[in-house]
Amino acid sequence: MTSRQQKASVPIREIYPAATNGHHPVESWESLDGVAVTEDVYWAHYYDTADVSYEWNNGILEEKPVSDYRTVTIYRWFLMLLHAYLEVNPIAKLLLLETGFRLALPDKTTIRKPDLFVVRDDNPVPMQETDRSFRGICDLCVEALSDSTRAEAERDTVVKKQEYAQIGVKEYYILDWDERTAFYRRTPAGAYERIQPDAKGVLRSEVLPGFQFRVADLLTQPTPEDMAEDPVYRHFVLLRFQAVKERAEVAEDRAEVAEDRAAVAEDRAAVAEDRAAAERLRAERYAAKLRELGIEEL
Repeated sequence: MTSRQQKASVPIREIYPAATNGHHPVESWESLDGVAVTEDVYWAHYYDTADVSYEWNNGILEEKPVSDYRTVTIYRWFLMLLHAYLEVNPIAKLLLLETGFRLALPDKTTIRKPDLFVVRDDNPVPMQETDRSFRGICDLCVEALSDSTRAEAERDTVVKKQEYAQIGVKEYYILDWDERTAFYRRTPAGAYERIQPDAKGVLRSEVLPGFQFRVADLLTQPTPEDMAEDPVYRHFVLLRFQAVKERAEVAEDRAEVAEDRAAVAEDRAAVAEDRAAAERLRAERYAAKLRELGIEEL
């Protein structure tokens, strides 16, 4: 075993003990990407390491890279949309914050931490409230593309795609700013095929019935208020807002109707008053004519 492998067998805090800088202790660390560790050591010391997030690929630590700001904005918008759907349709649990799951593949074992993943309530392995990792197979995985290097991009677009398909993840979404954005659905043969948007560019999930989005909106990122007016989203985005707005519009319509009725009543009263005035004038003229003729009114 090499000295690098020996270092990887103990926690980072033991590999790199705190140094003293004046009166302030500092923790020094370096990436252990590529270091070999056993699965037990990974779970014990690297699964939830605070300084660096690692996945585990058949005995090798793989540092989980970060996305650029543009991709983060897509991820944030998509997370908001998914959360809105699950609030209205509580049929699954949404996992993030470096939660991982184990993939026992035919030729290797890996532990992956998707940026987002969904576990349906009818999944054969339920997600428990106190679980810190998922012990089954996710129903939907989402990765925000990390492309600091070509190898990092291929990890999401090639390696994980193959792993997720093999293990049985039903849908896999890759989020990015360019043509590498992709959406896959697992076929009965165990391979991924592209999910095609409809003629209006709307993509629909089978894992989450009713969850849909306009692919172009990943870039334009409409606000929830705008989506509440959009037929693509209005069945699950800001339903309470829509209800309040609808009640306000109904109240406004009723007020307008009442105002219109008051105006009609006012117009009718004015007409009646005009008629009464005309009748009085006619009566006065008739009386005056009778007086001219020397006829007394009865």
